[in-house]
Parts: sequence; C-alpha cells; structure tokens
Amino acid sequence: MLKKTLTLAVAATTLTIAAPALAQDSGATIGFIGGFTGPIESLTPPIFAGAQLVVNQVNEQGGILGGELTILSADGACDATAAAGAADRLINTDNVTGIVGALCTGETIGAFNGSGLSGNVVFISPASSAPALTTLEDNDLVYRTTPSDALQGVKLANLLLAKGINDIAITYVNNDYGKGFADALAAAYEAGGGTVAANLAHEEGKADYRAELGNLVASQNLVVLAYANASGNTILRQAVESGNFTTYVGGDGMVGDDLLNGIDASAVEGMIATRAGAPSGESVDIYNGFASDSFQANATYAPQAYDAAFLMALAIEKNGSASRDGLAAALRDVASAPGEIIRPGEWAKAKELIAAGTDINYEGAGGALDFDEAGDVDGIIVELAVEGGSFVEKGLID
Repeated sequence: MLKKTLTLAVAATTLTIAAPALAQDSGATIGFIGGFTGPIESLTPPIFAGAQLVVNQVNEQGGILGGELTILSADGACDATAAAGAADRLINTDNVTGIVGALCTGETIGAFNGSGLSGNVVFISPASSAPALTTLEDNDLVYRTTPSDALQGVKLANLLLAKGINDIAITYVNNDYGKGFADALAAAYEAGGGTVAANLAHEEGKADYRAELGNLVASQNLVVLAYANASGNTILRQAVESGNFTTYVGGDGMVGDDLLNGIDASAVEGMIATRAGAPSGESVDIYNGFASDSFQANATYAPQAYDAAFLMALAIEKNGSASRDGLAAALRDVASAPGEIIRPGEWAKAKELIAAGTDINYEGAGGALDFDEAGDVDGIIVELAVEGGSFVEKGLID
C-alpha cells in the first residue's frame, strides 16, 4: 500500500505557505462538508445528524478546551468544484480547526486539494470509500472511518458467488467511487470463478439510460454502482421497465429510501446491496441506545459520521488547543491502542483521562478505528435486501 504522504521538501513548502488556523480563546469549531443537494441528498441528513449528536454530547458533558464545540456545515453537492468552494469558506473564512467529511470521494479530494492541504487541515471522512483516497498525497491529513471499496468490492463478489450468481453485468457512475468499486468487484468476482459479462461506465445526470442498458443485457443480473438520488434511481427504473433483468444489485450509494421512487417495489423485491457495517459489541449497543432517540442510528454512514466527529473532538482536546498544528498526531494517539478504552458518549471520561495524561483508545459505533499509514481502517461489510419496499439489513458478509 502506498503511503499518502508528500516528500519532505514538498511538505516543508506546504507548511511554510499555509495560513495557520486562528486559535480560539476557548472552545473549538469544526466543519462538516456533505452532499445536502445532489445525488446523495437523501443520505446526507442522518450522516450530519450523527456528527451533530457528538457536538451536543460534548457540550452537555463539560465542553471542549474550556468552551463549547461548534459545528458549521457546508454543501459539497457530491461535486469536487462545489466542495472546493465549501472548504474554502470553512477553512479560510470560518477558520475551522478540522473537517468532518466530505462524503463522496471526489468531493473529499476536491475539498482537500482546494484548501485543506495548504491550510494544514485534518479531514476525517465518514463515507469516502473509493480506493483513490488511499494514495492521495495528503501529508497525513486525510482519514476515513469507513473501509475502502477495495474491501466492499471483494465482499460483494463473495456474496454474489455464494448465492449462486455466476455472471453479472456492471454499470457504474463515471467517477472515483464508481470506477474504484467496479474494478474491485470485477477483479474479485472473476478471481472467484464468476463471469463479468459487461463492465461499463455511465455519466451522471442523464434522463435516459436505455442505450447503456442495451449494452448490459448479456447478463440478467444487473449491478448498479451509483447514487440513489440520481443515476441509480433512473437506471434501476428503466431496467425494470425493460424486462431484461431478473436480479438487481447495488452498493452503498444505492441504499437510500429515494432509490425506489417511481419504481414498483415488488419488481425489485430481494434486491441485494452492501454497505459498511458495525460489529456486535458494547460500543455499538451504547451508540444504538442513545442515537436511536434522535435519528435513524443505523442509516448509511451515520455511525461512521458519529465516529469521525467524536475522534475529531478527542484529537482537539488531546492536542490542547484549537490550532491545526499537531492535530493529526493527536488523532492517531486517541484512535488506537495502547490506552484506556473510550466508547461512544463517554466524553466526560475521556476529558478526565486526557487531563491526567492517560492514553485513550476510542472504540466506535462502527468498530475499531486503528488507522493505517494511509489513514484507512479495517472494517466490515453488511448485506442488505429490499423487503416490502425498503432496505433491510441481513447480516455481516464473511
């Protein structure tokens, strides 16, 4: 695995020209960038709710750095250019200490390259899953709390083969997310003995994908790697109308209530999908217990957003100031062993231990968060299926 680091010379230059964060006298402000509009707009509200819940808990349990934690949100629209503008405002005008986000991988890369690198800003994405993030030259500033699609592609391939689905046709949205996922799926599926009858990109934003679907009919098992609010819905609807496919499969970007808008749910009953999940255990039970009172706790990437925001707050408290300098090192300190385990919601306990100089190790709503050299985490992938018009989680994929 390639490290996501710059050469020392480039890093030194970056640090020289970077505008420092304006440290607050007390408290801290973090930013959130997500697709409040665009192809994942139905997925974003519960993701942001996960991050907002952390802010509420921090402030209810004594605050941060002697003051309050504040979160400012900006719309990245799942678009690199829009995200760059959102990051510029949060980083250079609002002077946030760190960023939770963005969500789409291209959105995260656009935001980080636009202002994050020059501003020496730590980004923790709860949802950017494309393998492209692993090799991003980021001076150890970009992290994610969800596993890479290099894992999700393998798990989806294994799942399909285990179900006796021996040939598939893939259509993927033509961006970092879609291509990375499709490449990982195709490689693992063929290695397992399956046949990829077609593996074709499609462009976002079209009203008619019938021509693209006509090039996918070599298999009746259609895999759509796209977004629920955009091409994913249109392609699925037109695929159903065509009558050429009998089995439908999607990735995490398809797991949203809006996917089935305008589609006869009975026609896609049993549709298979995957997304990042969480292991069973105390941390997950604690999170589900309090989060479910506020929003859909297990919504796609909501647990990972909670973890990203909690880790950001812990790193700031550990760093001892709202400055951006030293935040990445503090993040690595609080995310992994050795240390006393901190679980979701245990902010007061964490503050006390940090003040006493005791090492801590956050075990989150989405599982362990031991960042590797690239800022990636291991994780688990779960299976979902459409049952009665909505997605139902079926369990972990081995």
